[in-house]
Amino acid sequence: MDNKTVYKRTLGFSLRRLLWDVISFVLLIAIAVLGFVIADKTTNKGLIGLIIGLIVGIIVVVIISRYVAYSYKAAQIAMMTKAITDGKLPKDVIGAGKKVVKERFSTVAAYFAITGVIKGIFSQIGRGITAVGEAIGGDNGGAIGSAISGVINTIVAYLCDCCLGWVFYRKDEKAGKATCEGAVLFFKHGKTLAKNLGRVFGLGLLSFVVIGGAFFGIFYLIMHACPDVFAGLSHEIIEAGARIEAELPAWVSDINVLTMICAGIAAIVMWDILHSTFVRPFVLVGVLRNYINSGIKDIPSEKSFDELDKKSSKFKKLHAELGE
Repeated sequence: MDNKTVYKRTLGFSLRRLLWDVISFVLLIAIAVLGFVIADKTTNKGLIGLIIGLIVGIIVVVIISRYVAYSYKAAQIAMMTKAITDGKLPKDVIGAGKKVVKERFSTVAAYFAITGVIKGIFSQIGRGITAVGEAIGGDNGGAIGSAISGVINTIVAYLCDCCLGWVFYRKDEKAGKATCEGAVLFFKHGKTLAKNLGRVFGLGLLSFVVIGGAFFGIFYLIMHACPDVFAGLSHEIIEAGARIEAELPAWVSDINVLTMICAGIAAIVMWDILHSTFVRPFVLVGVLRNYINSGIKDIPSEKSFDELDKKSSKFKKLHAELGE
C-alpha cells in the first residue's frame, strides 16, 4: 500500500479526533465566555472571570483529550504500522485499531507511561546536545547546540509516534523493550530519517500560513462585529492596571489590538486542530514508513542499548527495568 492509500484508509481516526477537538474547542470558548459574563454581572470583574473560565476550560479539554481522543490517535498509528508492514488493512479499520490498542495497552495509564518515557528520552537527548555545544564552543557552540536541539524538539512528536508504531509492530516483545528499540532506531538511522525534515517543516509552515491565515481573517471579521465585548475587556484591563498601580502600554487595552490577539489565538487553535487532523497524518505516514523499514532491516541489539544508556538517564532507567 502506498502512502496515499494508507492515509485515506486511516483518515477515519483523524475525523473522529476532529469531532472531539471541535467539541473541546467549543467547550473552552463557552466556559471562558461564561466565566467572563458571570463575573462581570456579579462582581464587575469580568477579566478575572475570563481567566478562571479559561483555566476550567483547559482542564476540561485536557480530560477529554487524555481519556477519549488518545485512543483514536494510538489506533491510527497502529493501523498505519500494520498497513506499512503487512501491506493490507482489515475492512473495519476503526474497530481493528481500537482492538490492537486495547490488547497492547490494557489501561490508559499504561499507554501514557510508555509515551511519557518516549518523550522524556528524546527531549533529554535534545538538551544534552545543547550542553555539548556550549562545552565545546562557548556561546557560539551553545547557539549551534540550541539550534540542533530546537530541530530535534520540533520532530520529537513525530519520533514519539514512530516509536509508538514500532511498539505496535513488535507485538511479541514487551512494550518496555520495544520502546528501547524504537528510541535506538532514530540514532542508528538518523541519516535515513533526516530526509523527512523537509516534509515535516515545509508542509507544517505551508499549512500554518494557509489554514492559520484563513481562520485569522474569519475570526477577525466575526470579532470585529462585536465591539462591545472587546470594549468591556479593554475596560477590565485598564481597571486591573489601576488596581495594581501599573503603567500599562496603550496597546494592551486597545480594542483593535485585543481583537487581533483574540483572533490570532483562535486561529492558531483551529490551525492546530485541522493540521493535526489532515496534514500531520499525511506527513506521518511517510516518516513512519522510513522509520519502520529501517528498523526491520536492522533491529536494535542489546549492545546498541548500552550506547544510548550514556546519552539518556531515562533510557538507562527503562533499560535497567527490563532486566528486573
